[in-house]
Amino acid sequence: MSIRTRDPKSGGMHLAPLLAALSAVGPLSVDTYLPSMTEIGRALNASPVTVQQTLTAYMLPFAVMTLWHGAISDSLGRRRVILWGTGLYVLASLGCVFVRSIEMLMVFRALQGMTAGAGMVVGRAVVRDLHDGPEAQRLMSQVTLVFALAPAIAPILGGWLQVSLGWRSVFVFLLLFGSLAWLLCRVYLPETLAPEKRQALHAGYLARSYTEVLTRPAFVAACVAMTLNFAGIFFYIVSAPVYVMQHLHLPATQFAWLFGPITLGMAAGAWASSRSAGRVSAGTLIRTGYAVMVAMTLVNLLLSRWTKPGIPWSVAPLLVYSFGMSLIFPTLTISALDLFPTQRGLAASCQSFVQTAGAALIAMIAPAVWDSVGALSYAQLACIATGGSCCALHFALRNKGGSEDPGRPLAQPAAASE
Repeated sequence: MSIRTRDPKSGGMHLAPLLAALSAVGPLSVDTYLPSMTEIGRALNASPVTVQQTLTAYMLPFAVMTLWHGAISDSLGRRRVILWGTGLYVLASLGCVFVRSIEMLMVFRALQGMTAGAGMVVGRAVVRDLHDGPEAQRLMSQVTLVFALAPAIAPILGGWLQVSLGWRSVFVFLLLFGSLAWLLCRVYLPETLAPEKRQALHAGYLARSYTEVLTRPAFVAACVAMTLNFAGIFFYIVSAPVYVMQHLHLPATQFAWLFGPITLGMAAGAWASSRSAGRVSAGTLIRTGYAVMVAMTLVNLLLSRWTKPGIPWSVAPLLVYSFGMSLIFPTLTISALDLFPTQRGLAASCQSFVQTAGAALIAMIAPAVWDSVGALSYAQLACIATGGSCCALHFALRNKGGSEDPGRPLAQPAAASE
C-alpha cells in the first residue's frame, strides 16, 4: 500500500472527524457487543465465563499493541500504519461475523484488539505533527469529544442491533464502521511525517527509545496524572452494576443514570477545552480542571457520608468531576508528547500503554471498594490527590529543564522546529 505524498495540512476540515472516528474504534469494539454476550453464549454453546473471556481476548492484545503502533509509525509513516491497522481490523471484524465457535470468536477478537488501537495512538502523533499550541489543543479536544461519547452510545446501539437483527449484526456494524474509516483515511488522511524525520526500526534503537521515554520523570508523571485523573471516575464505571443496582436501587435498564452524566461531563469538558484554545493559558486550564475535580471529590465524599445514595445527588458530582478531567486532558497529553518531538509516535504509544495498564489495575482493585459508596469516594480522593501531585511534578520538571511555562499556551519546543 503506497503512501500518498501531499501537503500534510491539506486534511483540512476532514482531519478532526477522521481522527475522532479512528479514536472511537476501540470503545465501539468493546461496548457495542456487550448487550449481545448472553445471546452469543447461547448461539455458540458457551458458558457466560467463556463468553466473558472474549473481552479479555480483545483487551490484552490491545494493551500490548499500544506500545508498538506509534513506534512503528515513527519508522514507516503515520498514514501507512493507520491504513494497514484499520484494514486488518476490518478483516478481523469480518471473521467475527462468520464464526461458528467461541474459540474462533476469541481468535478474531484478539486480532481486533491488536489493530483497533492503531488509529487512536497514531492519531495523537498526527495532531502533534501538524499543529502546536492552541491549534493542537483544539484538535485534540475535538477528538476527545468523540472518544467520550462513543462508550455511552455504543451499548445503546448494540442493544438495538441485538434486539432487531441478532448478535452477528453488531460485528457487521463494526465491519462497516471500520471499512468507512479505512476509506476516509485512504482519501483524506495525509502523511504527516516526512521521510527524513523517520526513525530506524531495529531492536537496539527501540530498546534505547523505550527506555528513554519510560524513564523520563516528566513524561511518566504526566502519564500517571492522566491515568489517575481518569481512575477517579473509572472506579465508578467498573463498579457500575453494584453502584447502580445495589446502591442506587435502580433496575438493570437504568444504567444511563450513571453513564449519561459521566459522558455529558466529559463531552462538555472537551468542548470547553476546544473553545479555550488560544484564549486561556494552559496553566489556567490545568488549575481550573483540578480545582473542579478536587471540589467535586470533596462534595462526593460528604454526600456519601451524610446522605443516602440516590438520584440525582449521587451522580451530579461525577458529572462535574468528568468535566474537569476532560478539560485538562488535551493540554496534558500535548505537554507530555512535546518532551519527545522526534519520537511522538513512540511517546504516544507509551502514553496509551500506561493509561490502559492503569485502567486494568483499577478494574482489579475496584471489587475491594465497590460495596461501599464511602469507600468509592475515598478511592476517588486518593486518585485525584496523587494525580494532582504528579501533574504538579510534571510541570515543575518541565520548567526545570527549560521547557515552556505552564502559565502560557503550550508551543512546540525550539529543538523540534520543523
